[in-house]
Amino acid sequence: MNSSRSSFTPALARIVTTVSVGFVVTQLDVTIVNIALANLGADLHAGVAGLQWIVDAYTLAFAVLMLSFGVLGDRLGARRAYAAGMTLFALASLACGLSLNAPMLVAARALQGVGAAAMLPNSLALLNQACRHDPKLRARAVGLWTAAGAISIAAGPVIGGLLIAAFGWRSIFLVNLPLCAAGLFATWAWIPRAATQPSSQQVAQQRPRGIDLPGQLLAVVTLTAFTAAVIEWRPLGLAHPLVAGGFMLALVAGAAFIAVEARVREPMLPLALFGNRTFSATVLFGICVNLTYYGIVFVLSLYLQRVRGDTPLQAGLAFLPLTGGFLVSNVVSGWVVGRFGVRVPMIVGATIAALGYGLLHFIEASTPLVAMLVPFLLIPSGMGLAVPAMTTAVLATVEPRRAATASAVLNTARQAGGAIGVAAFGALASGAEATNIVAGLHGSTAICVGLLLTGVVLGCLVHPEPHARRPDGAATPSPNRPSNAG
Repeated sequence: MNSSRSSFTPALARIVTTVSVGFVVTQLDVTIVNIALANLGADLHAGVAGLQWIVDAYTLAFAVLMLSFGVLGDRLGARRAYAAGMTLFALASLACGLSLNAPMLVAARALQGVGAAAMLPNSLALLNQACRHDPKLRARAVGLWTAAGAISIAAGPVIGGLLIAAFGWRSIFLVNLPLCAAGLFATWAWIPRAATQPSSQQVAQQRPRGIDLPGQLLAVVTLTAFTAAVIEWRPLGLAHPLVAGGFMLALVAGAAFIAVEARVREPMLPLALFGNRTFSATVLFGICVNLTYYGIVFVLSLYLQRVRGDTPLQAGLAFLPLTGGFLVSNVVSGWVVGRFGVRVPMIVGATIAALGYGLLHFIEASTPLVAMLVPFLLIPSGMGLAVPAMTTAVLATVEPRRAATASAVLNTARQAGGAIGVAAFGALASGAEATNIVAGLHGSTAICVGLLLTGVVLGCLVHPEPHARRPDGAATPSPNRPSNAG
């Protein structure tokens, strides 16, 4: 009986493939743009700050809307929300490919982020629903799902370089159209409708949650104002009214957001989730991971193309080792989680990644490319080991009915960290001189090491087999352990 429950059936394989398509396109568009920075800057007359906005417009919209779309998924059905997000993402990608100037591209990128925000939390909710009765099978499925997204992040620069060399920078957005079309077909054909829609009994027993508009608006203001202030800090100076005002607005809006979420009946961000130490530590861990990786890929793209003078194709191929590292470590992570729990891969993975960032700290303008090989293998190896464990920890900490919301909290925090990483590291590397970019790379890698070592400490706070919490706050047996475990 147990062997049958743990088998990876063809139906489950189709569901994993379907939800992975959405994860792939959302993550691919995080990094694929980085390799086009030189072309975008020349064709659209954008400086470093403009390029940061092109990257961060997507990540910001992705981050601030994910919680609301997680709630919509819980309310309307994850399958429906996932399909709607993929449709919008395809249309926005078409708009990106047809953009005539930087403001048009920034707006289209933000629209892409809206579609991504609808897809990601609900793709994970669909996966969790399919594996809800078998924790070990879920760990394997989450490992494969995470591997697909992580590999697409790592492969983004490589694919971008090949596409730009063959068809120009617009192709990096238009390539999403056939991927989204295939994903939509698979969603309607392979994901059962009945299993992903609220049942009549559920509707009768529980009123669907509403959308927290005040909280949503305050979240948008907080993150956008903070990111804008960080981006404009170096070119304008900290004392400039726009920069100082941006930080002040972010502080006030952030405090108001927490106050609203603590009082509103149906909060966008359920603060009660953070009463669980494992959940809180895992979310902070996710911020550290994404802030470091997104930020360093942006700076490395500037380094390769503006300091070394590499073409987009050459720069893309330089990132190739990242893909292999993610491929192996993500798959291994599922086995490690099943055998040792979530704490060990999080701690070991963060340590390995910190070592990789530390080696990058010694890169100079004249450093041969081969010297980047070892850190380019260590960073994805560590992250690929840690991220699936992190995701599994969050899912195991909450009730199944809150899966979409909980995954949205985690991924909102991660995308917010990524947006801040691009803004902060880009500010450190701003300037036309190669020395500015190299100095920014050194500063960025030092921050990465510090944050990943913080991640090691956070990993120590995570329970190896997280306990879920009932609505009344009492502990329930973890989905990762037998029901009779103490």
